[in-house]
Amino acid sequence: MSVNKAILIGRLGKDPELRYTQSGSAVASFSLATDRQWKGQDGQKQRETTWHNIVVWGKRAEVVKEYLTKGQQIYIEGRISNRSYDDKDGNKRYISEVILEDFAFLGSRGDSGGAAPAPPPDSAPPPPSGETSDDDDLPF
Repeated sequence: MSVNKAILIGRLGKDPELRYTQSGSAVASFSLATDRQWKGQDGQKQRETTWHNIVVWGKRAEVVKEYLTKGQQIYIEGRISNRSYDDKDGNKRYISEVILEDFAFLGSRGDSGGAAPAPPPDSAPPPPSGETSDDDDLPF
């Protein structure tokens, strides 16, 4: 058995870019920033930002382009994909991407600097619940 699943919560680094393949399939891409915070040995708060390349295919790509904007916080689920390509100078380059499979809007409407309309029905799952279940229901 194997699993390839990425779950990220972060903010868009730029508006999604939408394009179409020669066969007419929609594909969108954008960057997503996730942050990690901790206290260093000196007691000072440290912060690290990791940037992720996100790729979306099909109808979801068109939905993402229409409703997501730079700075907006989202929850995404997808799979990690690694590929290589040759740049314009003929050098082999490698890139890791998260192929988006599901997403949900997070935060308030004003978090992205502008109000975003609600997505069409069934285009995104609800965000994961931040509520904890009753500890008595846990089997351990």
